Amino acid sequence: MDGVLVHEEHLIPGADAVIAELTADETPFLVLTNNSIYTPRDLRARLLRTGLDVPESSIWTSALATAKFLDSQRPGGSAFVIGEAGLTTALHEIGYTLTERDPDYVVLGETRTYSVPAITHAIRLIVAGARFIATNPDASGPSREGITPATGAVAALIEKATGHAPYFVGKPNPLMMRSGLRSLGAHSENTLMIGDRMDTDVLSGLEAGLRTILVLTGISDRDTAERFPFRPTRVIDSIADLVGQTKDPFPVGVEG
Repeated sequence: MDGVLVHEEHLIPGADAVIAELTADETPFLVLTNNSIYTPRDLRARLLRTGLDVPESSIWTSALATAKFLDSQRPGGSAFVIGEAGLTTALHEIGYTLTERDPDYVVLGETRTYSVPAITHAIRLIVAGARFIATNPDASGPSREGITPATGAVAALIEKATGHAPYFVGKPNPLMMRSGLRSLGAHSENTLMIGDRMDTDVLSGLEAGLRTILVLTGISDRDTAERFPFRPTRVIDSIADLVGQTKDPFPVGVEG
């Protein structure tokens, strides 16, 4: 989502035309984000303000993927959560109980207000035997004031204190991609991943067996992309380059 369709609260030119083209052709798609703060309803409202009409059912977050994973592992379980509405709502919807006492899991997500007491409590629960899950490994994120610590940075702190590494569900874990594919009823062979980060988007797409497109409107540029040991199937300047190509995004001569 961020870096491909929008920058903060601003539409990336061409994103609305691509979404409109997919919708008109009835091509199934998902908008993905590693940010677990918001619910799909919140994100739909945010996208509408920029001019993008994306149904709630077409938004897939690391919070939803985490809830799906926990439901498959331990249905009806319990969790101590550090996070916001996107994560707590997703866990409530699978029937999880949120508790501060003897939970099955400590689940760490994104929040703008990480607190030392909550982190300390999470550490003590993990040491006592709770399993450690984190929605995504992103160490930092953007804000209007500048860089801000994100889930991966706080997870590293907790891991250092407990000696227990978390299991990250979000990108680049291909689990998030596969759960998204299942929600679409799609197969990796005829699905592609469009992203702005080599280390999460392109990597997760690659490991899930998808072809990938890197856009240069976000984190990665051509120089940084060349430093990775893997490559996207195609590199484009922006999603606007796909207008008129959503049915055939890999014209002859552009792969590799």
